[in-house]
Amino acid sequence: MDQHQMVGENYANPKTCFFHVLFKAGALAFYILSALFVNNFVIIFVITVLLAALDFWVVKNVSGRILVGLRWWNEIDDEGNSVWKFECLDGESLARMNKKDSWLFWWTLYLTAAAWIVLGIFSLIRLHADYLLVVGVCLSLSIANIVGFTKCNKDAKKNVADWTRTTLLSSGVRSTIQSAFGV
Repeated sequence: MDQHQMVGENYANPKTCFFHVLFKAGALAFYILSALFVNNFVIIFVITVLLAALDFWVVKNVSGRILVGLRWWNEIDDEGNSVWKFECLDGESLARMNKKDSWLFWWTLYLTAAAWIVLGIFSLIRLHADYLLVVGVCLSLSIANIVGFTKCNKDAKKNVADWTRTTLLSSGVRSTIQSAFGV
């Protein structure tokens, strides 16, 4: 068996991984290549931001759920306060998540933001404020997903710890009762 096939088999959700990377790479590649081939800022802005928005939506609503078992959103309550909402799989399901899928999810999330920061620095150096606007919008979308999933991951880890503690406590109580009554 070929080494490439073995590596591909390690991903539990290769199609989701592909689309998780596709829109990130598409937005970055279009932005970089369009500076070389397209002289219309409006086209560059619209297509790059559209690809970044598609990436934001896919990560937030699809690949986050499938690859790491997490989902987040933000609501405004009746008093006008921003309230973060988190959804995650149960502790047992989270523990069974594919490590390679999770690794790809988190690294591409952070590397994309880093790439937008580097592109922003280049825009500053070249004194292209209009391109800095494109980078700012795309970086904002990337950072929103980073913040959302990081908060959601912390909440999920707390839930897993609570689930583990409850499970161990209930199994400990059950085994104590069983041994006490000879059941």
